[in-house]
Amino acid sequence: MFSETADRETATADYAARFSGAAGEYFLDRQAAITLDLLPDAKARILDVGGGHAQLAGPLVEKGFDVTVTGSDDSCRQRLDQRIPPGGFEYFTCDSLELPFGNRSFDVTMAFRLLPHVGRWRELLAELCRVADKAVIFDYPDRRSTNILYEQFFAMKKKMEGNTRPFTLFSRGEIAAELEKNGFCRPVFKPEFLLPMVVHRKVNNRMFSTVIENCFRLTGLTELFGSPIICKSTRKA
Repeated sequence: MFSETADRETATADYAARFSGAAGEYFLDRQAAITLDLLPDAKARILDVGGGHAQLAGPLVEKGFDVTVTGSDDSCRQRLDQRIPPGGFEYFTCDSLELPFGNRSFDVTMAFRLLPHVGRWRELLAELCRVADKAVIFDYPDRRSTNILYEQFFAMKKKMEGNTRPFTLFSRGEIAAELEKNGFCRPVFKPEFLLPMVVHRKVNNRMFSTVIENCFRLTGLTELFGSPIICKSTRKA
């Protein structure tokens, strides 16, 4: 039994259902677009830690990246096998806090849908940094957003969504300081949305989501108060 197994839930069909429908497709397309824009050339070797949800492994493989995915259980590769042709990726069952790879084994390491659900998140970031040669990329829910009301409205959110789960909020300063400890530069922060994702899910209209979020980005509100945030940090020279 590994010390951190939060990725097992995100690799399930039940979790994937959270990203079904028009709103879900919008979420995944936006996430993939930002992530791909942050990556170096398509020859990069990428380690996707806890990536059994297959939200990014598929788009990365399609773009020609050399992709390796880890999971805390053999079952975490099921969605990957369903969505990616055989031989398109490598998979390792392992502990995300003790990755079985040498220092700087991959050009880029990433972890999505994982950090806010891991109790020992500092150790997870340290492992991502240790194994990365050039950069780390991950997402997290920011405290400076509508998440500030998280504790007061979590029960309502759970009632509306059904299969949501508790998560940890972070500040940009907190994330930057932890990356600094591990030899990485101050990160680039790319907020995804301004409206809470539950609102988009309830409306479930891609045109609505696209138009309103584009407006928020143009006004600068998303940059200031958007969440979740996709974060990229490069190794110091």
